[in-house]
Amino acid sequence: MQYTHLGRSGLQVSRLCLGTMNFGPQTEEADAHSIMDSAHDHGINFFDTANVYGGAGHRGWTEEIIGRWFAKGGERREHTVLATKLYGTMTDRPNESKLSALNIRRALDASLKRLQTDYIDLYQFHHIDRNTPWDEIWQAIDVAVQQGKILYSGSSNFAGWHIAQAQEAAHRRNYTGLVSEQSIYNLFMRQVELEVIPAAQQYGLGLIPWSPLQGGLLGGVLKKERDGVRRTEGRAAETLKKHQDQIRQYEDFADELGHEPGDVALAWLLHQPAVTAPIVGPRTQEQLDAAVRALDVTLDADALKRLDDIFPGHRTAPEDYAW
Repeated sequence: MQYTHLGRSGLQVSRLCLGTMNFGPQTEEADAHSIMDSAHDHGINFFDTANVYGGAGHRGWTEEIIGRWFAKGGERREHTVLATKLYGTMTDRPNESKLSALNIRRALDASLKRLQTDYIDLYQFHHIDRNTPWDEIWQAIDVAVQQGKILYSGSSNFAGWHIAQAQEAAHRRNYTGLVSEQSIYNLFMRQVELEVIPAAQQYGLGLIPWSPLQGGLLGGVLKKERDGVRRTEGRAAETLKKHQDQIRQYEDFADELGHEPGDVALAWLLHQPAVTAPIVGPRTQEQLDAAVRALDVTLDADALKRLDDIFPGHRTAPEDYAW
């Protein structure tokens, strides 16, 4: 396994991050525990979750599953860089969502209890809160750090100017601020190249891409449909129909390279200088093993250019559209 620092921090994390959103709703607890054990065997030390994971009827379920895995011992917690998130609504009561000082305190304590741990390595804001001032947010986070309940803070689904606003407010308080941003980023979805990635790089944040395979569209979907392995439905089917020629070019190029399409998509992210670790969210052991293969895929300059030709990206704003 390869490791790198999370942004400008001294924290070392694996180049792949284990996403746990499927644990509970789609992956049974015993299988989830097995996948987490296997992730450690592969050298993956970076796990991501959120307090809302588990579904509307059982928010917190995923954290509970991870907590019972930690409780098995064997230094599972000590070998894990644990990231969770808050923002989403947990109940219909006031003050149990978003980033008020009250919700930060309550949500953090509730996550710690479900996770059966006394600290969170990376506590992430799942979305920007436009109604809570940053001075209030950072004061609450500073208290949690002093209490030893969290070590680092990160953001998720922030715009570039949100990152700048957060960091400038932290700077005024002589506080570290954010060390990471978790955004959707893949060959299909490259809008973060306009302003989010430049902001992250300017302020020293590591980028943690979610949905690296764009819901399976970059995982060999056409080949799987031909082989009868998978049938795409709903919105994904509409997207596939609209971009079928583009996806076919991509899968054909992956064949030329001698790799599976999903491996190429993950490898492409690993070749982007701002990226710390793509989040892989396996439902099965086989999917985890497939994700690890991407670490052995090397893409040269010609391959990267070919992928840019198939999936055009963005230059930094404003040059992308102004000049």
